[in-house]
Amino acid sequence: MAKYADVIINISHEKVDRPFQYRIPSELQERLEVGACVMVPFGRGNKLCRGYVTEITGICAYDPGKIKEIHSLVIGGVGVEDIQIRLARWIRRSYGGTMIQALKTVLPAKQTVKRIEHKKVRLAVTREEGISLLGQCQRKKQTARARLLQELLQEEELPYELVTGKLMVSPAVIRGLEAAGAVHVEVLQSFRNPVKRQVQEEAQKSLSPEQQEAVTQVMTDYDSGNPGTYLLQGITGSGKTEVYLRLAQEMVSRGRQVIMLIPEIALTYQTLMRFYRRFGDRVSVLNSTLSAGEKYDQCERAKCGEIDVIIGPRSALFVPFPKVGLILMDEEHEASYKSESTPKYHARETARYLASLHGASVVLGSATPSMEAAYQAEKGVYRRLLLTKRLTGGSLPRVYTVDLREELKQGNRSIFSRKLQELLADRLQRRQQSMLFINRRGFAGFISCRACGHVMKCPHCDVSLSEHKGGRLVCHYCGYETPAVHLCPACGSKYISGFRAGTQQIEERLRAMFPDMRILRMDADTTRTKDSYEQILSAFAAGEADVLVGTQMIVKGHDFPNVTLVGVLAADLSLSVGDYRAGERTFQLLTQAAGRAGRGSEPGEVVIQTYQPEHYAITYAAAQDYDGFYQEEILYRELMGYPPVSHMLAVQIYAASQEEGSRLAGQLAEQAGSYADQEKPLNQRMMIVGPAPAGIGKVNDIYRFVFYVKDRSYEELIRVKDGLEAWMGEQQRGRVSLQFDFDPMNTL
Repeated sequence: MAKYADVIINISHEKVDRPFQYRIPSELQERLEVGACVMVPFGRGNKLCRGYVTEITGICAYDPGKIKEIHSLVIGGVGVEDIQIRLARWIRRSYGGTMIQALKTVLPAKQTVKRIEHKKVRLAVTREEGISLLGQCQRKKQTARARLLQELLQEEELPYELVTGKLMVSPAVIRGLEAAGAVHVEVLQSFRNPVKRQVQEEAQKSLSPEQQEAVTQVMTDYDSGNPGTYLLQGITGSGKTEVYLRLAQEMVSRGRQVIMLIPEIALTYQTLMRFYRRFGDRVSVLNSTLSAGEKYDQCERAKCGEIDVIIGPRSALFVPFPKVGLILMDEEHEASYKSESTPKYHARETARYLASLHGASVVLGSATPSMEAAYQAEKGVYRRLLLTKRLTGGSLPRVYTVDLREELKQGNRSIFSRKLQELLADRLQRRQQSMLFINRRGFAGFISCRACGHVMKCPHCDVSLSEHKGGRLVCHYCGYETPAVHLCPACGSKYISGFRAGTQQIEERLRAMFPDMRILRMDADTTRTKDSYEQILSAFAAGEADVLVGTQMIVKGHDFPNVTLVGVLAADLSLSVGDYRAGERTFQLLTQAAGRAGRGSEPGEVVIQTYQPEHYAITYAAAQDYDGFYQEEILYRELMGYPPVSHMLAVQIYAASQEEGSRLAGQLAEQAGSYADQEKPLNQRMMIVGPAPAGIGKVNDIYRFVFYVKDRSYEELIRVKDGLEAWMGEQQRGRVSLQFDFDPMNTL
């Protein structure tokens, strides 16, 4: 039977939607696979061109008599394009979706053929004149001008995109200073800078024995041809960034390139400046403030060898470096490293595969590693590196855990415990800053008792039930339902309901309690506009507020020396999200929140308010005991068959009709069940959970259903995914679609 291949020629992002079909010669039918590099006759002159296979099919889309034949298979390609294709092929196989979707993920979108001008902002006056001008700006409350002048007095020259992005100085402010003759904007047509940066080089810090040991192990293994994946576990303030910098330096000195992944939310100006000072023009940044054209140009610079280090979120993995030696992944536990759109790849596993193609090392850093990383380290797949001492000064803060059930019994119905009220008043008097964090992550209407702390849970999945309209409590894993309750089944109290407080109510109640308090609020409402996130943080860092109130975005990696009090309101909200990762997320959030207090010379205090003070995630977070938490959590994962002990595949069904979606979900779940090996013992057998309506059952008139497949073998889940894709391809489908999410970070 004849087989045909869709081939893209001269690979680039804008051409992957236009593949050309070729006949596969009989001698290649068994050897050709999606992603293979081939030589094909192209155009009127049938010139032999290099192309890549995106699909193999038995259906000819054109007149078979006019279809050309593939000339040959290219073996052992080693160019950047070949690595990108192999990476796309691996992503498609490991996470689902089409080859074209995988290629569009991996390839930079070319938005412009003209190179973006590369600009630098330089100080155009003497240092003395600059200091005088800075004083004038500060007196006139021209904060943006003052911020730029202050940095230029230290650096003399800064990249324009860093000034407008991370330093939050608008082009209008820069033009004003330029008109006044204080600064000069230098425009370079080429990205190569002929002028050596006059940046003040950061003095090389001497490493602590633990830091030095980490650097030595990674580099010794690399030099001996044995690169690996390392888990750099260091408490908050233990100097992980300095280890990253030194490792990057070592790799660059060996002629290799470095990818530094940072969650977008933690891409702080201070971190970027440390890399700029160390690497000058040989470092670049990719983030959401760059236009698509600018991102494309950064990729071109990387390919040409103009930069050695790229810093950015998970998409920075796909910068086409020809010689990657090291991939650094800071805060590796962050959920933002997992893509929420197809293909739903995880940056950690993708980084490891990319490193294997280059013979590179991978370093994963975190104070609170993900269960996946800790599990692999325990099994010896990752090599563990420990930083146990806080180098930033200050000791770990004192933590108070307040039982809100006791507060209620003693007549305090406020959302602030008496301990927190007392410490807030104390900080206000001492002119020190506080942060109040409301743990609303993933809030989905769970039901709990304020008198005894009991949470309504699914008897089959050990996740909390979510409140739905019509008086129903529903499990978003298996679909279990029960009527809503009005009295607590554990203690009989009438105080059983959903939690409704938000950041706005907290701000209002704070103002009522402390009329003189200066309050900044940071949540989805106050950070809608570009740069508003950093403007709020800059204002707080500059001492323009006494208290910062916010959701989880305020506890990620920020360093405010004057913050000596952190209050965690409703610490158990994230514990009760209907998700098996709830304990892990809560522990990480509370540990990160506690790490914000006492980073300066003054000791810090933390108040954790909870209805479940005895829950292990809260007790271990209060004690800053990661190992204790891990041992308890891994037992739970083992018992319930959840990742990382088993793997889990979420099969997500989208349909225009509720009946069609429900029917298809049932058929697919039955089809998936046929892959289970009935000979295996029950505790090792593949398990199907659901199907059930998704957590949000309908979006934009599209109905959503989900079921889960659990198995200890990831390869078995890939087999299920491939089988379901093939089964769907044979059906007469209506308006339905299918997505796969391996080891999901969130339920739908």
